[in-house]
Amino acid sequence: MRKPFVAGNWKMNTDSHTSVSLAEAVASGSSDIAEQVHIAVIPPFVYIPAVVKAVSNARIAVGAQDVYYEQKGAFTGEISSSMLKDIGCTYALCGHSERRHVIGETDELVNKKVGAAISGGLLPILCVGELIEQRKASQTEQVVTKQIKNGLQGLSAGKVSAVTIAYEPVWAIGTGLTATPQQAQEVHALIRKLIGEMYDSQLAGEIRILYGGSVKPSNAAELMAQADIDGLLVGGASLKADDFVSIIQAAA
Repeated sequence: MRKPFVAGNWKMNTDSHTSVSLAEAVASGSSDIAEQVHIAVIPPFVYIPAVVKAVSNARIAVGAQDVYYEQKGAFTGEISSSMLKDIGCTYALCGHSERRHVIGETDELVNKKVGAAISGGLLPILCVGELIEQRKASQTEQVVTKQIKNGLQGLSAGKVSAVTIAYEPVWAIGTGLTATPQQAQEVHALIRKLIGEMYDSQLAGEIRILYGGSVKPSNAAELMAQADIDGLLVGGASLKADDFVSIIQAAA
């Protein structure tokens, strides 16, 4: 049985005060259901230590929004998995759509980051999803399949068992648009089938696949009711404690 997982990606938001108060509010609001669902908050790098401290007595993990694929060296501005692990991180996003389409990360770079996260003791969340023009051209399956195959290339089943996959249609991120539960389920089922073909049915049945893309309290329960949606990667709504807690409750 796959335990629901809800992660809040704060992106480039909050400050030293609001990051802590938000984390504390989420911890307080979800304390009675934290055993039923895995919860993570993913703040900007600079606030990770303070957020880790703020949730230290709660069943809430902390993640990083990115990770570099080398462990140390002359890579100005980058952060390694061992550094993130050292300050209390459990998860790391790899290949979020904004990293792919704003920063320009390739599938090959994302693959290196996934491998480095696992080697450094982090649990990677591999993000995949199509652009609106790709959806309109009926290329969703092609795009998502390519991103997953390339993103997991060279990784054994044992290593992939540490990975969470997040399907985030790019056209539904920060736009107010949301894939219908049926659209989301179709892609989640495709991903699970693909993992079964690449590895085996046991891994396909165990791997968690999250949906991300304008998730709100009003649509969380319907999304979570789908057979292959195991959790939610929440953007804007995770910046409001009440909204995020409502989404966690819907998942639980």
